[in-house]
Amino acid sequence: MEHIKKYHSQEVDTPEGAVIIEGPIPSETLAAMTFHEGLVAFRPPEQQHKAIVEIAGLPDGRIIIARSGDVVVGYVTYLYPDPLERWSEAKLDNLIELGAVEVAPAYRGAHLGKNMIKLSMLDEFMENYIIITTEYYWHWDLKGTGLNVWEYRKVMEKMMNAGGLVWFATDDPEISSHPANCLMVRIGKNVDQESIQRFDQIRFMNRFMY
Repeated sequence: MEHIKKYHSQEVDTPEGAVIIEGPIPSETLAAMTFHEGLVAFRPPEQQHKAIVEIAGLPDGRIIIARSGDVVVGYVTYLYPDPLERWSEAKLDNLIELGAVEVAPAYRGAHLGKNMIKLSMLDEFMENYIIITTEYYWHWDLKGTGLNVWEYRKVMEKMMNAGGLVWFATDDPEISSHPANCLMVRIGKNVDQESIQRFDQIRFMNRFMY
């Protein structure tokens, strides 16, 4: 499947000033920007910057950003699931993963995460995809936000709901390892029934095992 990426943008007011939300961003544009020092959830900012520049350059990779001037203060990533994850076993070229959402602490509270996800869905091409996201409590900034796991889970669900992703059941061992973890999914209106069935088989791989 050819991956067509249609650019959208919008301006959002925050307590820190106006922020532009835009994407999908080409890798060369992203490489010329700087990464906010508060973006440390997954790895040091300079390393994460390099990683998302690489994702932006992939045919299936999509990066939506929030920026203040040329400083990236938040981002959302979309790409094919990791080959080591069960989701890649369906071998569906119309299944992509919303892999990471991060907003620098100084810019939180302005709904940038929700707005980046909403903006990403403005691209009609997203209707061709099954979009998944796997939420694990050990990735959440419980200390920085002061929220407990259930409060944070509620925030994450609301943010994903804004992009049309809803809770789906699964027997994936990592997700099942803690009740706050969850799988959320958006099935685009152009996705065929065979793809949905293959995805359902991957969601429940252990149903006949005793």
